[in-house]
Amino acid sequence: MRRFSIADWRLQIGATAIFVGAYVLSLVTAPFLAGAQLGERVPRIGILPGSPLAVRMHQWDAFRQTLRELGYVEGQNIVFEFRPPAREGDPFESLAIDLVHRKVDLIVATSNVAVRAASRATNTIPIVMSPAGDPLAEGFVTSLARPSGNITGVSILSVDLSGKRLEILRDVVPQVSRVAVLWTTGAEEQLRAVESAARAIRVEVLGVGASRGDDLERAFDTAAKGRAGALVVTSGAVLFGLRARIAELALKHRLPAVYPLPSFAYAGGLLAYGPNDTEYYRRAAVYVDKILKGAKPADLPIEQPTRFELVINLKTAKSLGLTIPQSILLRTDEVIR
Repeated sequence: MRRFSIADWRLQIGATAIFVGAYVLSLVTAPFLAGAQLGERVPRIGILPGSPLAVRMHQWDAFRQTLRELGYVEGQNIVFEFRPPAREGDPFESLAIDLVHRKVDLIVATSNVAVRAASRATNTIPIVMSPAGDPLAEGFVTSLARPSGNITGVSILSVDLSGKRLEILRDVVPQVSRVAVLWTTGAEEQLRAVESAARAIRVEVLGVGASRGDDLERAFDTAAKGRAGALVVTSGAVLFGLRARIAELALKHRLPAVYPLPSFAYAGGLLAYGPNDTEYYRRAAVYVDKILKGAKPADLPIEQPTRFELVINLKTAKSLGLTIPQSILLRTDEVIR
């Protein structure tokens, strides 16, 4: 039987330590190595948030978290280049061109106007919509199943849902005969959809536009002078960034309002009907992963939400002196008390 010397024992311990150390290192560096396989340089993702406030939105946390789950670590194997507008309503063209000049690998755009600016700046760099309203009507793609160009991503169905929101609002305030529609650049189709739905139920529509925060007071004054009895708010990054202020002004002017996303109700809005507004940021992260791994935008079908949430803020209803019908409460996904 061979005797182990002290030297043999130390050698065996040293070899074990090297093996364990190498195993642990492989676990720690696995995400980085996965990212390195994407190319020699770290991928740079250009991001065009729809408004100055959008950079701080919780949706971006969901975007980053999903990418982490897919193996990407910000600053290690992926880099983000945020280019928000300086003020609400500012043009995106120069921001998109700057990202193209910086040779980003992909652009994530979070509003119709941002997608349009990115598409004008490049027809080769992949663009992921997160989300866009009706990309077919906007001319961003030729097909939802096969986009055929350099643009893909998520559609929010904002036009299709506009009429449904008016119907829900009418159920809450059945006596209303005139509604104001707060809209912004890029939401023209939504305004027309509300007008079409309003004609069917014999409700007059007063469109009030706002492209930045400074326009809100004037827009609500116009609605008041026009004797609007309720308010429909269209979707759009600018209005989303101003959601708390819009809810505050709606309450001040005693206007029952319906909003396009649950976050508006959380910010004090009366009621909201639309898709979960973090889910499409998670889906955008999945598109980013697929494209960085070699998929072409033209081959990635555009996703549309399949589940919609009705959220009612009872505190706001009480402040407005409204009683929400039981038929509406039974359909509600979440009630804020």
